[in-house]
Amino acid sequence: MNDETIDHEVIIVGAGFSGIGAAIKLREAGFEDFLIVDDADGVGGTWHWNTYPGVAVDIPSFSYQFSFDQRADWTRVYAPGRELEAYAESCVDKYGLRPRIRFSTTITDAEFDEERHLWRLRTGSGKELRARYVISATGVLTRPKMPEIPGVGDFRGVTMHTSRWDHGQSLRGKRVAIIGTGASAVQVIPEIAPEVSQLVVFQRTPIWCLPRPDMPLPAPLRLALRLPGGRSLTRLISQTYVELTFPIAAHYYKSLPTAAVGERAGLAHLRRQVHDPVIREKLTPRYALGCKRPSFSNDYLAAFNRDNVLLETDPIREITATGVRTDATEHRADVLILATGFKVMESGNMPTYDLRGVGGRDLEKWWDEHRLQAYEGVSVPGFPNFFSVIGPYGYNGSSYFALIENQVRHILRCLRHARATGSTLVEVTEEANDRFFQEMLSRRGGQVFWQESCSVANSYYFDKHGDVPLRPSTTVEAAWRSGHFDLTDYRFASVPQALSSGGRRSRR
Repeated sequence: MNDETIDHEVIIVGAGFSGIGAAIKLREAGFEDFLIVDDADGVGGTWHWNTYPGVAVDIPSFSYQFSFDQRADWTRVYAPGRELEAYAESCVDKYGLRPRIRFSTTITDAEFDEERHLWRLRTGSGKELRARYVISATGVLTRPKMPEIPGVGDFRGVTMHTSRWDHGQSLRGKRVAIIGTGASAVQVIPEIAPEVSQLVVFQRTPIWCLPRPDMPLPAPLRLALRLPGGRSLTRLISQTYVELTFPIAAHYYKSLPTAAVGERAGLAHLRRQVHDPVIREKLTPRYALGCKRPSFSNDYLAAFNRDNVLLETDPIREITATGVRTDATEHRADVLILATGFKVMESGNMPTYDLRGVGGRDLEKWWDEHRLQAYEGVSVPGFPNFFSVIGPYGYNGSSYFALIENQVRHILRCLRHARATGSTLVEVTEEANDRFFQEMLSRRGGQVFWQESCSVANSYYFDKHGDVPLRPSTTVEAAWRSGHFDLTDYRFASVPQALSSGGRRSRR
């Protein structure tokens, strides 16, 4: 293999669980020459950035972990965020990854060198890194999305986004306004409501909130998890629950009734939790369960029974220097919390840097013109040696860890074949990509997203083209395909021999 002009064989962009999982499996497969870069100052990705009060995983912890590194010491069924960050740290140390991570390093753009079959990545400090392969593991729940509301920059009090929580600010006794009722808000609101003097919740679209089967894990159960087969059995039960509550419910909505069961459970939970029928009506979703990301909480809805919590459903007209104004009222506030989510399937977030492939093809522009698409959620034609862990039609709504392991299995199959054949270029063919994209589109008729009620859900699942680039399949199918796709769907080639001379660059 010609590696004389590269700094590293593989550069992984992102030190969250996607990047950590890719690095662990690279080492396991004998790919030792890799570097992880991240613009943060610590590992964990989502769990590094999101530290707001009440932050926790929204699926059982038994599923939200690597299958090859299962913990037996979770304190709860739904682990709090600090335990997820600690899990990331432990994986980094256990698998010897820390010396291979470069923190506070922002990749601003990457360009493919067609002659030498390598990627040139530029950092925010102006340095260049060269790699044969790039694995994009930047995630989707790290870049805050700011609301497009007039005057958002004029507020003279304290403003913070849930994904950049300022722990130096005390909310005790303060008047607080929070914009948004998505998954982050569902966790924040019941945590801060008891300490603030007033909490005004601005809701555009009510969220489906289901009861969360959460509890502390007692010592006997944690002991049982250490017994032979204990973790495997618990994981199987957890995975079945996760599969039924989203992938099957959402992707097989027309043929299986699980979503209807969930809706009945959600409405019953709402009736039990909220006393005031007027507030209950405002909190009732008018769209099918699954149109947008649901949430699970045992105390979010009940928070609206508190005298100091006000649910505001009138549209926001503007944010003023002293509060938030609707057409009828100005709600004065000392603190403004933006629970407005993340840049998920938006331009500039997949990936988080400019990417130019063969012939200068710009990935963002190409997706703008051809819609979001990627072969098996991993590769895009015209971008050789570039692989995404969370690409369009990769994630099916199950655990992110299932996605990570599936996508990395796919990537390693390509890299192993390239190494075995002496290839330096790996590129998915246009034909294979087109075939996969058409297959994904042909399956979506049975999904929940195409029900008429979804038009009022304001869901981030829908991209600007009106597509929902989630993989319409079970997790089992996605896992099988990640190890059995046809390698002839890729083109493998070697760098011209004339470019094989020269000395290896020293690593910076």
